[in-house]
Amino acid sequence: MPRDRPAWRPTGVHEAVVAGIALLVVGLAAGRPDVALIGVPTLLVAVFSLTRPPSARQAIGEGVVEGESTGGVESAVLIAGGGVAHLRASAPGHRLTEFVVAVPRGRERELRLTLASVRTGPQETARVDVRGYDGVWESEPQSAGGAGRLVLPSSMRLGSVPVPRNLRGLTGPRVSRRFGEGSELRDIHPFVPGDRLKRIDWRTTARRSPNLETLYVRRTFADAEAAVMLVVDSRDDVGPDVRTWRGFSELRVDEATSLDLARHAAASVARALVDKGDRVGLVDLALAARPLPPASGRRHLRRVLHGLALVHPVGDPSARVRPPQIPADALVYLFSTVLDEAAAQLVRTWRSLGHPVVLVDTLPDVRPVREPYLAIAWRIVRMERQVRLDGLAREGVPIVRWSGSARSSAAATLDALARLAARKRDWR
Repeated sequence: MPRDRPAWRPTGVHEAVVAGIALLVVGLAAGRPDVALIGVPTLLVAVFSLTRPPSARQAIGEGVVEGESTGGVESAVLIAGGGVAHLRASAPGHRLTEFVVAVPRGRERELRLTLASVRTGPQETARVDVRGYDGVWESEPQSAGGAGRLVLPSSMRLGSVPVPRNLRGLTGPRVSRRFGEGSELRDIHPFVPGDRLKRIDWRTTARRSPNLETLYVRRTFADAEAAVMLVVDSRDDVGPDVRTWRGFSELRVDEATSLDLARHAAASVARALVDKGDRVGLVDLALAARPLPPASGRRHLRRVLHGLALVHPVGDPSARVRPPQIPADALVYLFSTVLDEAAAQLVRTWRSLGHPVVLVDTLPDVRPVREPYLAIAWRIVRMERQVRLDGLAREGVPIVRWSGSARSSAAATLDALARLAARKRDWR
């Protein structure tokens, strides 16, 4: 709570005094005691209010709220000092809201405010302007709010998602092609130096070698885990309205941008992989920072979601001199709008290095453009973008649309790609 609390000041008291005196004079001059008696309470209330100002000054501050949230921007406003508070809440993209609340004397009242929005990442809370009233006294207007909040991306449930052919690690939820400790039988083989005694199959040994001249062991495929890197092309952030691409118009809070779609898609894929026990890493193309290395577990998923919420454009979009370093045998999910050639070049570079790539198209559904010059510009950009996508599709790159109209079929597309990859990975 702030220390500098504005003092109360009288308001409307002069009018009350004048009204009370006028009623007394009119009543006495006209010989109407009933009219004079009406002015007496008004005059007494005004004089009593002036002699008894509020003891506590009203103050406003922003309460403590968790710095990260999901599904809206939450904030808390604390009001103390007693009386009645007139609040006016405002936020960019939202309508102005005014309401009046009663504040208990000697206590604080907490008001929870939530801004409904589909936007994710760094957001600002609502700004609240407050003026307090107590009888004929009022306080100076105060303001609170406008602090930063980090809205984590939500996710939708996915079934199977594509994973790399070559699995890594000595443990995990998947069956690799290597011999080792696992649950899936590979074959029955004569005992050789290095085999573990607990792997001896005594039933097979008794059947094949009754005299125990040769021991037979059960060999299994080693359990392993998949390594996946999520690469978010955060060099630009565009919305459904082409007019906002120039940066002169504000983006609507009820429309998801390309970066919001990328965060949602990456969070959905990361959650599906972590639930299966695989390892997930994160790369932000807008920053030249070190990528988040692949790992598994719920705590690492929280780090991935936090990293996704922090991705944002930095300066003008520019092509990278070299692609980010990807761990060996890792599959790459690239979330991009493919509005320039840099994304296609990254895909081709990773594929030449042996990394399978799944391209997730995060361009939102663009609304029809009315301005002729903007319509021509968008038509050219759309045709160039489609040429890039068609070229990548001919090269065998899986492309998954994640816009508002195609999001419902994205899960089925990923599941079909996962089944196809599983059939190709089956070596038996």
